[in-house]
Amino acid sequence: MRDHAPFPQTLSHLVAVYARQNWRPYLLSAIMLAAVAALTVSLPRQVGALVDGLANGTLHGDALLPRLLLMLATGAGIYGFRVAWRLQLFAASYRLGRELRIGLYQRLASQGPAFFQQQRTGDLMALATNDVDAVEMAAGEAFLAGFDGTLTLIMVVAMMSLAIDGRLALVALAPFPLMAMAFWRISNQIHLASKDSLKRFSQLNDFTQETLSGVRTVRALGLEQRTAKDFAQLAESAAEASLRAQRWEAAYEPSVGLTLVLAGALILGMGGYLVWQGELTVGALTAFSMYLVQLIWPMFAAGWVLSLLERGRAAWARLEPVLNTALSVNDHGHLQTRTADSLHFDDISFHYPGQRDAALNHVSFTLAAGATLGLVGATGAGKSSIVRLILRQYEAQSGKLTWGGHVLADYRMEALHDALRWVPQEAFLFSASIAENIALGKADASRADIEQAARLAAIHDDILRFPQGYDTPVGERGVTLSGGQRQRVAIARALLADAPLLLLDDALSAVDTQTESDILQHLRNRRRVSSGGMIVVSHRLSAVMEADEILVLEHGRIVERGTHAALLERDGWYAAQWRYQQLEASLDAA
Repeated sequence: MRDHAPFPQTLSHLVAVYARQNWRPYLLSAIMLAAVAALTVSLPRQVGALVDGLANGTLHGDALLPRLLLMLATGAGIYGFRVAWRLQLFAASYRLGRELRIGLYQRLASQGPAFFQQQRTGDLMALATNDVDAVEMAAGEAFLAGFDGTLTLIMVVAMMSLAIDGRLALVALAPFPLMAMAFWRISNQIHLASKDSLKRFSQLNDFTQETLSGVRTVRALGLEQRTAKDFAQLAESAAEASLRAQRWEAAYEPSVGLTLVLAGALILGMGGYLVWQGELTVGALTAFSMYLVQLIWPMFAAGWVLSLLERGRAAWARLEPVLNTALSVNDHGHLQTRTADSLHFDDISFHYPGQRDAALNHVSFTLAAGATLGLVGATGAGKSSIVRLILRQYEAQSGKLTWGGHVLADYRMEALHDALRWVPQEAFLFSASIAENIALGKADASRADIEQAARLAAIHDDILRFPQGYDTPVGERGVTLSGGQRQRVAIARALLADAPLLLLDDALSAVDTQTESDILQHLRNRRRVSSGGMIVVSHRLSAVMEADEILVLEHGRIVERGTHAALLERDGWYAAQWRYQQLEASLDAA
């Protein structure tokens, strides 16, 4: 994914931008809502005229039926327009939710390890669920409910003031400033409570994801009771935070109810006096009372909108920084590559973010097309750091890394990854069949191609022992397979794609030496035919003994280099480690 234009920093700006981009459904919804408001405020006038006609004896049977039919038609029109505007509006808001989720996923998929070292998986999952839902509601329901409530309020107050009696309208609206003050106080508390609720839900989500991922470790250590207790505490905390937000939301209704009761009492008093004085008809007072009832919806809409907006604001405050976080490694390249070519490290130095000690110190080497390079050394020597720089998971602070004569950053990230196949020590398999996992990088591969790759990875015979063969589901993270089987399935996946450069990062650590030897021989034969390069990182020296060149790293520096025979003659770290491993192998055989 290429870097995208930044998302708006505020929720209001986001909604405004999205509404401009999708103006048709919003405009249609607004027009239909205006029609609903117009029809709604016409009903009390119709009822008032009907009451006065019946009271004066001017409205008889034949004339009554059309009036009743008109009222029924008005009600049907209100119903139809309400259904239609909801369909238009929610379709638009759901599209926003979809776009936010897609944008969030693409952003996360493009980030490097440095980003995920600062984030928790459960929290990111919560962003894609609860937080996006809250923003979606704010952009849809809140946007149009606010418009509907405001328009209805204006039209109802106008009818009360201009069509019936302005004095009575002033009296009826007298308690409303008190309600506005209450709404301001409640909305502030809802924002704080919603922010806390979303945070606690993220903590619960993260704990659940982490515990289920490590459920076998939890059981092995007998931690079921402890984790259950911790989960219960987090669940209780999340429930309390949600309940606190709901309590404040529930405060809207009493505020509206109290305001309308006060307004109703004032109307009855003032209206009754005006009727007694002959300045107002009973039908007009009835219509005015119905208009007061119609103010219930704008008042509730105001509370509902404020609640949704505060929830949306709290959610967007969590979403926006993640969506706008710069990629840990930029993707501004323009070159494509699928050809085998030489890889060159020129005086590369690198340290991880937040680390003072260098992971690599002035490292230089060249991997020719079709050649095999071995990387060995003690734990933490810098072997995997070289692989991570090639994968562009990180950027070197100094030096020059080129492939085919071009700086690695000049290649598009997607093209670069398409030209590389990386098999880490901890191979990741998806919850699919064995065949689907092998064909992951080449979806159009035939079953014959899949089986051939499996033979090269020395996993074909193991697969045939499963009842369903290649159609056997591997379970989540490949749980049904052993560590060595997972590694070999991952190697088969890399071989099937036949990329110009293959990176094995201690990918044979879980297989026996004979299987390791068979796989490496297959790999070398395959790479010679395709002219593709290969880098083998291993703590077991037998995995690199046939490499064209072997680099021995220590504290990020190359301390020895050469072929297997040359390094044995040098009698340094490599030779000592070789003798130790050979002795260890002979003792195991005995």
